[in-house]
Amino acid sequence: MKKLFWVLIFAVCTISSVVRAQSDTLTVTEMPSPVAVVVEGDTLFHLYSGQGGLTAGRRAENAQEAILQTGKSLHFRNDTLHIEKGTYITDIMYGEEVILSITDRDAAWLGITREELAQLYYTPISEKIGKLKKTYGIQQMVKRAGLSILVVAIQILLIKLTNYAFCKLRRRIIRLKRTRLKPIIVRDYEFLDTRRQCLILLFFSQVLKWILILVQLLFSVPMLFSIFPQTKSIAVTLFSYVFEPVKMIFWSVVSYIPNLFIITIIYLCIRYTIKGVRYISQEIESGKLRLNGFYPDWAQPTFNIIRFLLYAFMVAMIYQYLPGSQSDVFKGISVFVGLIVSLGSTTVIGNIIAGFVITYMRPFKIGDRIKLNETEGNVIEKTPFVTRLRTPKNEIVTIPNAFIMSSHTTNYSASAREYGLIIHTNVGFGYEVPWQQVHQLLIRAATETPGVESQPKPFVLETALADSYPIYQINAYVKEADRLSQIYSDLNQRIHDLSHEAGLELLLPHYYAQRDGNPLAMPPEYLKKKPGGNR
Repeated sequence: MKKLFWVLIFAVCTISSVVRAQSDTLTVTEMPSPVAVVVEGDTLFHLYSGQGGLTAGRRAENAQEAILQTGKSLHFRNDTLHIEKGTYITDIMYGEEVILSITDRDAAWLGITREELAQLYYTPISEKIGKLKKTYGIQQMVKRAGLSILVVAIQILLIKLTNYAFCKLRRRIIRLKRTRLKPIIVRDYEFLDTRRQCLILLFFSQVLKWILILVQLLFSVPMLFSIFPQTKSIAVTLFSYVFEPVKMIFWSVVSYIPNLFIITIIYLCIRYTIKGVRYISQEIESGKLRLNGFYPDWAQPTFNIIRFLLYAFMVAMIYQYLPGSQSDVFKGISVFVGLIVSLGSTTVIGNIIAGFVITYMRPFKIGDRIKLNETEGNVIEKTPFVTRLRTPKNEIVTIPNAFIMSSHTTNYSASAREYGLIIHTNVGFGYEVPWQQVHQLLIRAATETPGVESQPKPFVLETALADSYPIYQINAYVKEADRLSQIYSDLNQRIHDLSHEAGLELLLPHYYAQRDGNPLAMPPEYLKKKPGGNR
């Protein structure tokens, strides 16, 4: 019997040593990756091995579900968490529900006993279930319900107070219409009368009211959701919807400040450069500054060209600092706009170029009397696109600059200013009238016409010897090209009067009469003065 007893003791010791050696080997050489048991963001412990066909991951999920269900349960139970030891496993239980089963293999991975591992897991599980009970208990639910009712009541009260305040503001605005508001007048135009000002103020007050109510809801609704743990994630999401864009915009503005500083410097440099160029152009235009070969009327168009080029240079410099300028969408829009402008502005660009060419060619200037093809009038406006004329009949004619470039232009005012414009008209007298008498009559008529210059003297040309009469042309110098129509009218009237006074019959335009004793084609009062008035 003693020998058998010692044999059994030796066998038990041998088996225990082998098992301990195997567990030590597993711990050191084959220890798997731990699986965390996480409940509502808190990591309670880790599992290393499976059990009864369940993997470590699945055991961790079951433990998480059991802890959550136990903690969130609303049943009024006085059960407590306890450890129940078994032959092969140790269970951590809450009442009759198993939270987690621990085996010798679980303990072997950590090199401790099963009971020690159960006690190690017991503490975090107990604390977490206690927290969950406090969070999801009936008492807490009642408190949260009361708090949510309070939030809703406060929000309703705020909305009513907001409506009341803006109703008073509305009445105040209506009273201002009758007391303090005055029409806004720009020069002679009434931009906004008191009624429109009142409507605008009422509109903006309504917009402000709804913005204020929206801001209140942006705070109260997420606050309401955050009261209950089940909807706390929704509250976080709502807050992120509001504050993430605001945060993004704020940091975008902060990060854009250096670029804004650079843009400001570029703008100020271009602005003061344009001011300097404007000052020089005004000095040239006024005649205070003279440049050889540069006419004063070139000053303003040249300034416009330089200003356009400077602004284009400024845009090119600023473009790369604009927000989103490097994005594909921004580039695509830029290309699209450029394509539309290039396809739709061919005629416009042609008129602009023609306008600049006309400016530097100097065929006419504002106020000149010109004739463009069949249109005659005074230039009243020159733009980069068109030129406008006012005819003697006060008709406003708009002519594209490209058309002017392809047509011939007669400038009466330029000739009148420099050396005098020669006006002329043709008359005809019979061959029986001495040409010396005709010359004297026509020169006298021109001299007595208002607007005709005495120097150089008027002169007469005999331009043709027609079948019935010679044709005489009276030429006279004038300086006032704007009065051409009136001067021509006065000259013709004077020739008419002097011809009748001299008893001479005008034969141009053609006048047919039988010379068989019929009276001359002259007014009766002149026939009485002339001896032998009848032929």
